[in-house]
Amino acid sequence: MLFNDDSQHHKPHIHVYYNEYEASIGIDGELLAGSIPVKQLKLVQAWLAIHEDEAYAAWNKAVRGVPFDKIEPLR
Repeated sequence: MLFNDDSQHHKPHIHVYYNEYEASIGIDGELLAGSIPVKQLKLVQAWLAIHEDEAYAAWNKAVRGVPFDKIEPLR
């Protein structure tokens, strides 16, 4: 999770890398920037829905410079 680029996106988000694609996706599932195939976007959105509370908690720690725990990947 990258948190120090809030000049680009002012809402909590994650950066996703898939092959040659890069995207910024809000924790609410909104595609903010970049592009990613629809299938992978849906997987990321499903992961975010499952881990929404953890993602927001990690974001809140990260913006305060506090280390945060890794969140379980989608399997």
